[in-house]
Amino acid sequence: MRRLSPVCLALLPLAACLHAQEAASGANERLDRQFQAAVAQYESGRFPEAATALEALLREVPESFEVHELLGLVYSAQSQDAKAAAHLEKAVRLKPDSAAARTNLATNLARRENFPLAEEQFKKALELEPQNYDASHNLGELYVRGGKVVAATPYLEQAQRINPASYDNGYDLALAYITTSRLADARQLLQNLLKQKDSAELHNLLGEVEEEDGKFVAAANEYELAAHLDPSESNLFDWGSELLLHRTLDPAIQVFQSAAERYPNSPRLAIGLGIAYYSRGNYDDAVKSLLKAADLAPADPRVYPFLSRAYDSSPSKADEVIARFRRFAEQQSGNGRAQYYYAMSLWKGKRAQDPNLDLTQIAALLKKSIALDPSLAEAHLQLGSLYSDQQKYADSIPEYQHALELNSDLADAHYRLGQAYVHTGDKERAQEQLQVYQKIREQHLADIEKQRAEVRQFVYAAKDASAAKP
Repeated sequence: MRRLSPVCLALLPLAACLHAQEAASGANERLDRQFQAAVAQYESGRFPEAATALEALLREVPESFEVHELLGLVYSAQSQDAKAAAHLEKAVRLKPDSAAARTNLATNLARRENFPLAEEQFKKALELEPQNYDASHNLGELYVRGGKVVAATPYLEQAQRINPASYDNGYDLALAYITTSRLADARQLLQNLLKQKDSAELHNLLGEVEEEDGKFVAAANEYELAAHLDPSESNLFDWGSELLLHRTLDPAIQVFQSAAERYPNSPRLAIGLGIAYYSRGNYDDAVKSLLKAADLAPADPRVYPFLSRAYDSSPSKADEVIARFRRFAEQQSGNGRAQYYYAMSLWKGKRAQDPNLDLTQIAALLKKSIALDPSLAEAHLQLGSLYSDQQKYADSIPEYQHALELNSDLADAHYRLGQAYVHTGDKERAQEQLQVYQKIREQHLADIEKQRAEVRQFVYAAKDASAAKP
C-alpha cells in the first residue's frame, strides 16, 4: 500500500489548527512553534523526536485533530501500526468529514489486515471526496491484495485519471489489465508511462503483454531492453526464457551463459541454460549445467525431468547423475516421481550394459514410484519394459495397459505392447497396437509439443516463484 500524504502539515497558525483551545496569544504561538517543529521532524525522517513532541502537545490539547492525525502518521512511519491506529481513529472521530483522515485510517487498517473495515473507510473517503487520488489508488490496491482484480480496476483507473503521471498506479493498473486480458489497454498505458520514465520494469511488463498477445519478436525486444537497462537476474532470465520458448536457441544460450556467469548461484538460470543446450543438441553441456542446478537447489523438482532426458542422450557422467538422483530420492522419499527418476538413472545410459546392474532394485523403485503416485504413466511403461527385457512378456502387458489408460498418447507404450502381444501369440492385438503406434509417430509432433509444454511450464513456474518472493 502506498504511503499517504499527511494532513494539515502546511505552516498554518496553530490557533486555527487547534481551534483556539488556549486563549492567550503567547500560548498559541508557543503551541504553534511546537507543532511546526514536529512537522519539520516528521518531514525530515526524525520520527522518534516528532512522536515525543506530539505526545507532549496532546497533554495540552487532547482534542486536536491535527496533532492526533500527525502522530498517527509518525507511528505509521515507524511501523507501529497499533499505536498509530488509536490516533488515526481519534482523528476520524474529531473530523468525520475529512477524506484524507479516513484514507489514512483505511491504510492503517489494511496494514493490519482488517480488510472489511479498510474497504469501508476508503469508500467513505471517496464519498466525501471523489477526486481523492490516495483513496482511489489504495482501494484498488486493497482489492488487488484480496485477489479481486476486476473490482480493483475501476478504482485504479480513477486514480490514473486524477493523476496521469502516477508511475506506481500506472504500473499496478497495467498489471490489472494484463490479469484481465485487456492487453491493448495495458500496451497503451505502458507506452504512455515509458514516455515519462524509460525503466526496465516497464519494458519487462510490456514484454509480458506482447508475449500474451502472441507477438513474440516484440516481446523478446522488450525483454532485451529491460535486461540492458537493468541486467538483474530476473530480467536476464525473462529475456533468455523468451528466446528459449520460441526456440531461438543460439541467442538463448548466449543470454543464459552470460547470465549464469553474472549470477552463478541462480538455479533457474542453470536450468534454463541446460534446457537451451539440450534443445540445441549439446547434451554433454546440458548435463553439466543441470548437474550444477541440482547442486544449487537439491530439493527443486524442476531440474530433474530435464536432467533425466539429457542423461538419456549423454550418459558419460553416469556416476554423477546417479548420485544426484539418489540424493533426490532419499530426500523425497514420499515422492513417486523422485523414485522413478532414480530408477531410470540406474537403468539407462552406460549402466544399462553393466553386468552388475541390479534389476531387482530398479523394479522395486519403479513399483514404489507407482505405489506413491498411481497416475505416473511413465513408471508403468518402464516397468513393463523392464519385464520385456527379461522376456517376462505376460507380466509386461498389464503395465503397458495401465500406462495407456493413464496416457493414450504414449507411442512407445503402444509399440512395446504390440511387441509383447507378438511374443505371447496374440497377433490381432499386436497389429492393432502397432498401427496406433505408426499413426502417432507419423504426426511427429507429440514429443516436440510435450517438450515445449514442459519448457513453458518450467518458465512460468520459475517466474511465478520469483514474483512470489517479498
